[in-house]
Amino acid sequence: MSKTILTEAKLFLREPSGPIFAILLPLALLLGLGSIPGFREASPDLGGQRVIDTQLPGMMVILSVVTMALTALPATLVTYREGGVLRRMSTTPVGPARLLVAQVVNNVAVAIVATALLIFLGNLFLGVAVPRAFLSFAGVFLLGAASMFGLGLLIASVAPSAKSAPGIGSLLMFPLLFVTGMWIPREMLPDLVRQISDFLPMAPFGQALRDTWAGHAPQPLHLAVMAATVLVTGALATRLFRWE
Repeated sequence: MSKTILTEAKLFLREPSGPIFAILLPLALLLGLGSIPGFREASPDLGGQRVIDTQLPGMMVILSVVTMALTALPATLVTYREGGVLRRMSTTPVGPARLLVAQVVNNVAVAIVATALLIFLGNLFLGVAVPRAFLSFAGVFLLGAASMFGLGLLIASVAPSAKSAPGIGSLLMFPLLFVTGMWIPREMLPDLVRQISDFLPMAPFGQALRDTWAGHAPQPLHLAVMAATVLVTGALATRLFRWE
């Protein structure tokens, strides 16, 4: 398995545009938006917190994860299927399932690097505190990433072509980012929208990141929704995935 991961990592880095985008875009947005004076002032709408305390960095972590999970991963896997790579691997001892695992591992690694840079450079240049409940934050990150990559595998299962895969991912990503609080803090969304978003795949991830970043325990409902997303998308992707 380790050899497969390393081999895929080398191929992964030959086309670095996706990983670089997933790392640099959230980082640039954090540093750029974090320099706006209004984002550095306490907001009553956020319970007296500053936007750069948990809202902004948490959303940038989400952006990095979903960029890899919902666009990069499905596009690569569908390209492999169209090129017959998965079919050929099914006749070898390696097997196509290992390739899927290797792809997920490499994509998650990019998201971890992006998150580490967001925490470090946000603290260095903007004074953003590191996640106060760090172990809980790490657990939420892994569970939330698993739910997003499960959704990405499901997209790869049903996408008819490599060109359509990122489009399907984007079609899902942007509405989910909206209700997660990417452009408008969730506290400012209508109550009904916020209540519905609690049961969608992405908003619980974002809110749990914010909660643990601020030092609070994640809400059980949000953990349950993320876990259910992992189980449901995993089961559907396993059933629907086409190797050729």
